[in-house]
Amino acid sequence: MLDIAAELDRWVEEGRDFAVATVVAVGGSAPRGPGAALAVDSEGTAIGSVSGGCVEASVYDRCLQALEDGETVLERFGYSDEDAFAVGLTCGGVLEVMVTPVRADAPARAVFAAALSAAARGETAAVARVSRGPAELLGRALFVRPDGSYEGGLGGDPELDRTAADEAGALLAAGRTGAFTLPGHQEAPSGLTVFVESSVPPPRMIVFGAVDFAAALARTGKFLGYHVTVCDARPVFATRVRFPEADEIVVDWPHRYLRQTATDGRTVLCVLTHDAKFDVPLLEEALRLPVAFVGAMGSRRTHEDRTRKLREAGLTDRELARLRSPIGLDLGARTPEETALSIAAEIVAARRGGTGVPLTGSGTPIHRDGEAGAHVAA
Repeated sequence: MLDIAAELDRWVEEGRDFAVATVVAVGGSAPRGPGAALAVDSEGTAIGSVSGGCVEASVYDRCLQALEDGETVLERFGYSDEDAFAVGLTCGGVLEVMVTPVRADAPARAVFAAALSAAARGETAAVARVSRGPAELLGRALFVRPDGSYEGGLGGDPELDRTAADEAGALLAAGRTGAFTLPGHQEAPSGLTVFVESSVPPPRMIVFGAVDFAAALARTGKFLGYHVTVCDARPVFATRVRFPEADEIVVDWPHRYLRQTATDGRTVLCVLTHDAKFDVPLLEEALRLPVAFVGAMGSRRTHEDRTRKLREAGLTDRELARLRSPIGLDLGARTPEETALSIAAEIVAARRGGTGVPLTGSGTPIHRDGEAGAHVAA
């Protein structure tokens, strides 16, 4: 739901009734991961997607039904052996989709409104909803803030809400969407499964070196959802005219800027200067930071020379092993745009655990269980 927060926040402001279908668990080769959402308003307008097309029509109908009867339901969609065109996933996976009405009379509307407003503003926020348990508790929700405060409730037990808020806060702190199980209690003797959607600010991509390749990479980074910063010590090159798509343009020595700016475990650092006086001090800083990706452009000869200088500067073999250089996958790229695609492909592969080999004939799963599987409640 939070992946379409901006539009849903507008719907709330306009007083629209709507129903939202959210993927809460996946299995096998599923096209969309947990958190993917499709919303339908009372006029039949639809936004978002839960499956990329496989079960959209059926989910759409269930949203309209939820708007009519006001009931939250959990639906399971899987492959149909009898009829591949029947409602089901022809890719062979399984989706569990929770359909929740957000009508004016819905108890959780205020909770959803607060969460959607925060997410639409780019703030860190989470929504925790009962996705498995007694029918009367299904869809009950908490809006959880990063400071641990929360609104709403899951079923009347304050201790239950506090426990759920703590668990949701841990997922939010990690920037993860996932599920957890609460033990049984008076309202739900067999326990509850709670699904948590986390909305966090976009990860950072910092591109060092105001070159033509950087302009193409900035565009690609924005397309992938990164907050893109371009940094170069030369003011004549680091300009808004050259980098209109970048969120930030910084004129500073790269290593000095990196030392003072905020990074985290999702940050991607791309060093495109291939100039030792910039690269070596910058990579000394970068390879000691707990970031997601550090890559540097240059020929293999440049890489060998740069590695030697970094080793002389005191970097360990373990630190040097984090450097992806020459940066990018071998796509035969020649133009700046092709090179940016090559770099982006390596970043995605590193983030998702991909191999970078063609899917044709590889025998590897198209949709990996990896991250998505961690979100499926036991």
